[in-house]
Amino acid sequence: MMYSFIEEAVIKGDIDQVWAVATDVARWSEWDPHEEQSRIDGPFQVGTTGWVKPKGAPPGPFTITAVEPGRSWTSEAGIPFGKLRGQRTYESLGDGTLRVSERVEVHGPFGPLFKLIWAKAMRADMPLTFAALEKEALQRG
Repeated sequence: MMYSFIEEAVIKGDIDQVWAVATDVARWSEWDPHEEQSRIDGPFQVGTTGWVKPKGAPPGPFTITAVEPGRSWTSEAGIPFGKLRGQRTYESLGDGTLRVSERVEVHGPFGPLFKLIWAKAMRADMPLTFAALEKEALQRG
């Protein structure tokens, strides 16, 4: 059993700068309105673990499960009777803009409850996160 959704946006910016901001886990709460606290327990690579406290959701650990530098990364977190997987993708459109997307998958019987309780708010927050990523990357650039 799986529930999933994807959100995407086109933002201004340099792909290297956007990637640097998006993968700077320790500073997510400084710019992402969806994150209250976060940390990473090593280099940004497959197998590294971290911890995150999203607004309106319980805190918990995650593991980076895939990284294509400058292009995409995936993380997984345990949830009751399943897992939550998030894949973030960054694609340069060649005109000073990028397509950014996040695909969220909820695996296991918790999916319908996740959809009912958190999915709407999470989807509503994603455009805010994408806009904040754009702003932070332009400021750091």
